[in-house]
This record gives sequence, C-alpha cells and structure tokens, in this order.
Amino acid sequence: MAATTKIRILRATYRFQFNEHFRLNDACGLVPYLYELGISHIYASPLFKATPHSLHGYDVNDFSRLNPEIGTEEDLAALVAALHDHNMGLVLDIVPNHMGIGHPESVWWWDVLKNGQTSKFAAHFDINWNSTEPGLRGKILIPVLGEPYESILAKHQLQLHFQNGVFTLRYYENQFPINPASAKELPEDAEAIKKFNDDLGKLGELIRKQNYLLGDYRQGDAKLNYRRFFAISTLAGLRVEDEKVFNDVHSLIRHWYKKGWIDGLRVDHPDGLRDPEQYLQRLRALAPNAWIVVEKILEPAESLPADWPVAGTVGYEFLNETGGLFIDADSEKAFTGLQTQFVGDTVDYDTLIREKKRMVLKTLLATEIQRLGGILQKIATRRKAYKHLTGPELAEAITETIVFFPTYRSYVAPDREKISEADRTQIKLATRLARENCSALPVEIFTLIAHLLIRPSRGADVHDFVYRFQQLTGPVMAKGVEDTAFYCFNRLITLNEVGGNPLRFGVTPEAFHDFNCRLQTAWPHNMLASSTHDTKRSEDVRARLNLLSEIPEEWSRTVRHWSAINECHRRANWPDRNIEYLLYQTLVGAWPLTLDRVLAFMEKAALEAKEHTTWDKRDTGYEKALQNFISEVLHDPEFTADLERFVSGIVDYGRINSLAQTLIKLTAPGVPDIYQGCELWDLSLVDPDNRRAVDFELRQRLMPEAKLFSPENIWKHRSEGLPKLRVIHHVLALRARRPELFPGSYEALTAQGIRAEHLVSFRRGEKLITIIPRFLKKLKNDWQDTQLVLPPGNWHHEFTGEQFNGTIQPGSLFQKFPVALLVQKENE
Repeated sequence: MAATTKIRILRATYRFQFNEHFRLNDACGLVPYLYELGISHIYASPLFKATPHSLHGYDVNDFSRLNPEIGTEEDLAALVAALHDHNMGLVLDIVPNHMGIGHPESVWWWDVLKNGQTSKFAAHFDINWNSTEPGLRGKILIPVLGEPYESILAKHQLQLHFQNGVFTLRYYENQFPINPASAKELPEDAEAIKKFNDDLGKLGELIRKQNYLLGDYRQGDAKLNYRRFFAISTLAGLRVEDEKVFNDVHSLIRHWYKKGWIDGLRVDHPDGLRDPEQYLQRLRALAPNAWIVVEKILEPAESLPADWPVAGTVGYEFLNETGGLFIDADSEKAFTGLQTQFVGDTVDYDTLIREKKRMVLKTLLATEIQRLGGILQKIATRRKAYKHLTGPELAEAITETIVFFPTYRSYVAPDREKISEADRTQIKLATRLARENCSALPVEIFTLIAHLLIRPSRGADVHDFVYRFQQLTGPVMAKGVEDTAFYCFNRLITLNEVGGNPLRFGVTPEAFHDFNCRLQTAWPHNMLASSTHDTKRSEDVRARLNLLSEIPEEWSRTVRHWSAINECHRRANWPDRNIEYLLYQTLVGAWPLTLDRVLAFMEKAALEAKEHTTWDKRDTGYEKALQNFISEVLHDPEFTADLERFVSGIVDYGRINSLAQTLIKLTAPGVPDIYQGCELWDLSLVDPDNRRAVDFELRQRLMPEAKLFSPENIWKHRSEGLPKLRVIHHVLALRARRPELFPGSYEALTAQGIRAEHLVSFRRGEKLITIIPRFLKKLKNDWQDTQLVLPPGNWHHEFTGEQFNGTIQPGSLFQKFPVALLVQKENE
C-alpha cells in the first residue's frame, strides 16, 4: 500500500455473524463487554439486504439496503454511536463478486428475468446471451426443476399466479416474473387463471415467451450461461469492472463511509473479480483512509501483490504458519504409514489434487470451460498456425493448464499490458506441465495459451480470454482442493485448512520467524486470524489435534484399537476406512460433542469428498450406512469410555497449545482478530457448526474473574476457559495502554540447551518479549538444561506479575502460567 495513505491503526477486531438471530441491537448491547475485553473494532459480516433467513449474509439481494432482518438504519447508527463513545469502530465485510438471485427480493436479477436484455441491470451480471445451447440464445437458464421441463409441465407443477396486481410463474417455493409483453392478454380472476393453468398448451406458450429457460437442476453445471460464485447457481457473478456496476454495488458503503461509520473493509473473494487491482484502486478512492484487507488465499510460497492498495490479507497464511509450529515434523513418516495402512491405499497428494481439479472442471465448472474454449477457438481460427485446432482439443488444453496451475490465480492485465515476473513464471510452469502430461494434444495449443496469457495482443476476444481464464483458476482451486481433496486426504486434518498444504508437515521456528519478519516489513497491518467463519475446524480443535503429532505410536495403537471395537458396527464393509479415520480425528479434536453435530459434520465431509456420494447425486445407501455407524459408535460404552480416556490425557496440552497460538496472534506483526466466542475454548467444526449462537452472558460473567483471579486460580478454572480470556484481555489491555510497543521491529530470540526446540520466543521492539512452549506432551516436563538469555534489564511477566532478568529457565518461567509475555517499564 502506498506510504502516503493514512489509515486508522486497529488494535484488534472481533467478528460478529449477523443474522435474524443476532441483530445490530444485540451487538450494541455487547459494546461495553468488547471494550473491556480490549477490542477496538467490531468486524461485521455483510450487513446488506440478503436472501430471507440467510445465516451468513453473503447472498446479498439488494446492495442499496440494510438487511431488515438484522435491524434498521437507526439501529446501525446506534451501534456506531456506542462504538464511538468507547473509542471503537466498525469494519465491514463486503461482497463485490456476486449476489444472491434465488428470491424475488433480488431486485436487479428479478428485473433481468422480467425484461431480459432490455433490463437496465442486464449489464450488471456476467451473462452469455449468445449461448449455443438450443433454445437458450437471448435467455437465461434457471436450473431449478427436479425433473426435465416437459415432465414438470405435464404434472402441472408450474403454475401462473396473480397476486397484488402482479403475475408470477411458480414452481413450489420458486417464483419467476412474467415478461410484461406476454402478460397483456392474461386473465386476472382466479377461476380463469385455473383454467389457463389446466391448458398446458397455453401455459407452455406463455413460458416460452419468457426471458428465461427453466431447466433440470442437473443441467446447471453443463449449460448455465451466467457466471456464478463457484458452483452455486443462486449466486450470480457481478461485473464490477463496469464503473456503473461498481458504483451501484458500493452506493450504501459510500454513504456509510462518508457518515464516518466505517473504519475498515474486508473484501470477500477478490480473485473472482475480472481485474482485482483495478477494483481495489477504485475502492481505495472511495474509502481513502479505510483499513482494507482482502480474502486472498496465498499458497505457501506466494506473496500478495505489492502494489495492491490494501493493508494485507485476512490472515489465513498466518493461521497455517502458526498452526504448523505445533506439529512435530519428526512424526510425518509415522502418520503417512498409519494413513496408508489403515485406509488400505497409498495416497499421492499431488496426484489427488490434479484428479479433483480435473473432476471439478469436467463437472461443476464445465460450462465455464465451454465458454473459454469457444473464445479460444475464435482466436485460433484467425491465426494461420492454429486454425486446425479443434474445439475439444482447445477445451482439453485449457482444462489441463488450469489443473497444473500452482496458485489461485494470476493477475495479468492485458488492457494495461501488465504482467509480473511471478505470473509469467507460473503461467510458463502450468503450460509446460500440462503439455508434458497431454502428449496426445498438439504441442502448439499450449504455445498459443502461454502466448495469450503472457503476451496478450490487442483485441476484445484476447482480453476476454485472459481475464476469464484468471477468474476460473480460483474457483477450481477452491472447489477441487479445499472443498474436495481436503476431505479426502486425512493424514492429519489440522493441515487441511484454507490456504494450507497437507504435505507441509510442521513449520520450524526459523521458518516461522522468517514469515513474521516478512509480515513486519511488507504488511505490518495484515489481519491475523486463527478461527473464521470459513475454517474447517476452530483454533482450539486444531490446537488439540496437533498434539497427535507428538504421540504417533500411541495414536496409531489407539486408532487400531478403536477400529477393532467398532468393527461390529460396520455393515458390508461400510463406511470406508478413510472416512472412519476422519471420524476418529474429529471426535478427538472436538470432544465432547453431541451426536447431531457429529452427524452433520460427517455428512458434509462425505458429500464434499465426492468419493461415494455427492451433493447432486446422493447415494442414500452409503449415507445411511455412515449415519448408522456413527450413531452406534457413539452409543457404544466401550468406545466412548476409551475415547474420553484418550482425550483426557491430551486436553490440557491442547489448551496450552491454544494459549500459545493466541499469545502469538496478539503480539505478532499485524491486527489480531477474535472470531465470535473464541475468547473462551471453542470446539467448533466447519459451518454451519461454527455459526452457532454464542453464550455472551457467560463471557460477560467470567470477565471479572479473568481480570482479578491469581494465575494459579485462573489455571484451576481452566475448563471454563478463563486462561484464554485472561491472555486476550491482558494483552489487549497492554496494547491499549502502550501502543508504541507493537509497531516495533521483530526479532527472534533463540534458547539454548538440549530441549531448545521446545521454546519459541520473539521480541517486538526493545521492550516486549513473547515466550511460548511447544511439544509439551513429548517433552514430559523435562526441560533439562534449556535456558533463554533475556536482553538487559528487568522484565515484568504480564500474566503473573513476576519479575525476571538475566538467564531464565522455562520450568520456573511457566510454573504459574503456561505462556509468558515479558514487558519492560516505559522508563527503562
């Protein structure tokens, strides 16, 4: 971000998930509690008018209105006033890439369905009005029918309705507008409408005159003619590259920003945009002093584009680096062996990634490949050297290039003739690997694709190809890797997080410190996340599960023992061993949890894995076998007793891991974020589990104890979550009291001794030191000669009140509290 841009520095954010069950007034009542906790900004999920009863807000129906289900403009004004009274502020999550279209209240989309290409909102959406699919030219495919259209019509499941002076076509709960030109002769009284609906000839003729084509929901992946968010047909892509569309999408944001209500913006899915840099430049111009972060998923060796006018990312790379610090790399071979032996198959992760990306491209995103292939064929036919290439060959080459693409996307801007060296390198790599893997395809296809992406010539088709190619690689990575492969490769599931790499088994202290140094230099105001609304497991689940890497032999014996106990609950060799192994890790990480939560998570995991059942082709036999197995397992007293015995042996070590990663988050370079409820232990799984109601009354009741109890008493009440609340409160209070400590430099401090690898420490500036232990179960409290030499001066332990100087031993440092934050007085 440009050095001349002045933004308000945030101390810490607290994420709220707003919906009809948690409204603006609820948040307003919690402002004093958050202020006491030390939070500087509420970080709000999208606040715009969403699909009715939305629990997340990412399906915006109307960008010009506040969601009435969460409150009124007056309620928002009251929340902002309460925040400002406490010297706090608001960060807003925004969704520029897409909007919800599954309800009549989606006013832009409804108008397009009603008026077609003549709608004033037709250009707001990325619609291919020139589709080659029969009957689709000039129309929009709406894939919502449970059967082919002809069957649905014959069964009288499509009905004309007239209510409040408006004609609609209805299919169960789905409603569609009627083209005004086709409505002139329609009857308005109930009896006449009934007769009209009974006449399938007339009804069918009316439907054919509409600007949309109703189709079987299974047709969407292959025939859809509008860009959507990933594979969700009820979320249509927006063309915010058009300045008018940008202004319409951001009109309410602009209004709130000018009123001084917004201090920061979190941009959802920027990789879906045609030109992310252009978009962010416009957003920066709209909100010049706002703290802006982007939901950019970085691969381990990837960097955020340095010229983006933002403060950084939402922090998934920090989440994975910090989590990896608590995974013992020495156990990788043992975990690979256990996975191979228990599952009964050798899983090559890189091959799995390619298979799943290829599958996604040929199924869920097939229509995007068809569109890209059509554009490329137009380009090829105009060039003598490529005129002989066929449509299927071109589509296959595009598919394979995306399969081998190493990151979410590149950022070539052909109309500005801009390409970075990093993008040039990864495009060359992807086309080379695709060419080597597809010897049956003409070599020149990959030459053409590489040339277009690296040295795009002038021309609308070429620019369109480059931008659409880049918009597609991200969804393929998300759906193929995060939402498929991550549910198939279960070696150690804590590694299967957004932006993570399951093959990166552990992070060394040296790599961790190097990462933080880069953050401090390049993105000092990056968001630091540990749990989010999108994480597959909460920070505390991962903290506990990471302990398994410290006890590989015991874990291997335990898995085999549990499998033997539960063999009697299997039916006809179902469920498969892979998902059984996922179940055992899930139970260990989140125990205790109810049967309904386990069933919901495992059902989603099975559907996302797409190995035996899928969202659009449910195998009820497999799903029933899985449900029965889980239910019987959790009602088996022998198994549950042994599960509780095993978890009881690691639960406290998991809590210490959680405290350690929390302290790191609060003191590393960046802006720490607390996901709702995570100031206490939180053992949540993937959404919707992590969006359950939070008991804020409990948290408010515990705050005085967290502030005033002695360290020993805090630890005695560790099952209630007091240690975590204590750490968050004390560090954020320090950040408020002495803000000058945290923008300071970052320096790794290295311990000496035989067990030095178990101690990780760093200094911020001259007067603050973070010290945390790791691998404590493996250590067995035997620090031997390990010691850390402190910089000169007297150091105050922020959590215990003790004073330290000179050389310290971990055993004495952690005697009263398991993590340490040492601070020097201002005048020392």
